[in-house]
Amino acid sequence: MNSEPLAPLDLAFWRMESVGHPMHLGALALFAPADDAPPTDDDLLELLARRTSAMRRLRRRVHDVLLPLGGAAWSVDKDFDVTRHLHRIRLPAEDFTAGATALAGGLMERPLERGLPPWEMYLITGAAGGAFAVLVKLHHALADGMRAVAIGSGIFDEVADPRGVRARARARLRSPVQPPERSWLRDPGRLVGTARDRIDDLHLAVGVGASLVRASRLDPRGLPWLSAAASGTRRLGTAALDLEEVRLVRKAVGGTTNDVLLAAVAGGLRRWLVERGESPPADGPRALVPVSRRRPGAPLGPGNKLSGYLLDLPVGEPDPGRRLAAVRTAMDRNKEAGPLRGAGALAVIADQLPPVAHRVGAPLAGGAARMLFDLLVTSVPLPRTELSLGGCPLHSLYPMAPLARGQSLAVALTQYGGQVHVGLVVDGKAVPDVDRIAAGVRTELAELATIDGGHETSE
Repeated sequence: MNSEPLAPLDLAFWRMESVGHPMHLGALALFAPADDAPPTDDDLLELLARRTSAMRRLRRRVHDVLLPLGGAAWSVDKDFDVTRHLHRIRLPAEDFTAGATALAGGLMERPLERGLPPWEMYLITGAAGGAFAVLVKLHHALADGMRAVAIGSGIFDEVADPRGVRARARARLRSPVQPPERSWLRDPGRLVGTARDRIDDLHLAVGVGASLVRASRLDPRGLPWLSAAASGTRRLGTAALDLEEVRLVRKAVGGTTNDVLLAAVAGGLRRWLVERGESPPADGPRALVPVSRRRPGAPLGPGNKLSGYLLDLPVGEPDPGRRLAAVRTAMDRNKEAGPLRGAGALAVIADQLPPVAHRVGAPLAGGAARMLFDLLVTSVPLPRTELSLGGCPLHSLYPMAPLARGQSLAVALTQYGGQVHVGLVVDGKAVPDVDRIAAGVRTELAELATIDGGHETSE
């Protein structure tokens, strides 16, 4: 059987999953009607089937292997049937977007079938005028944020253009074939280099492990509503922010676009608590902010490549400007220390562990997430070009991140079409009012936009 071993971090995500805590990423893409000759539902379904079938990665499934002990590998599913992965759902035309959002939350509850290639897509139709939505679910073992974008982009008209596919195929044929590498056992110099790499990896793992221990909390702070007992239910809340407004805040106060968005999330959580009649905590909640370890412009290569920063969101600070200043200071400190410090570096340790350790330890690590952080806040990049499907322009795309055990909120953000689209995945019973958090994030950005730079000196 022609197979490829799962990379260590991918294996960790695969072993970490349970029925109540599925480990898939998601995205809800909303498309506007085509200018003329809109495609029918059957046309769209056939288009999705053709384009997803053309992606070899989506034809692979995971199977256990005897060696290495506890390992697993990717192999092409010889019985691959795209109709088992594509589904069509028709909703009433009234308030279609709200219906699609509610449906997406419910569909995110369902784990992907582990005996099949781990992905699904849902074509959601029924909107007036021919608008529609597509929900994408990809297991985290299959893709991190960057690879999920690459896979998802393969369904769009511009990326999936068959002429481009043929051109890339011709380029591969023209590329010189590299001779196979000799076994390292026959090359003493390479053996020494391999040993040196293993020692360096061990030093890295020890250093990261020490940082991880220091970051752990025996008495987690944060918000009890974000760590309620898991119900297995999911709801999706969404917010669309004006990207130009975000940039104006950044220009007035300084920092990065991501700093402004993190401050908006902190302010949204504070407003949500106040509306519930609760007192925001002085410290926390603690957010894990993932960081890609892929080098810009480098090939994606196999496996997830992630680390992350820790950030105590300043929900106890009543002033929006000072909240943003606190986020800036903390993120600057994180960047100075680098992404190999704190709970986010758990992914780096995962890259150093043998498969059997993931078999035994991944479920335990998933359960320990509450000791490390309270929620996830991640940014997902999208191509900066205008995207469409079957001639229908992409209007908005709301990313969705999985929930770790003991947590009830994951926030994902992406920029497209002059907006920042915010997807908030929550445990439906622990946080039944996720729409209030979404509204709070929008209100917080509006408040930040009134800052004239006067808070710059507060740092």
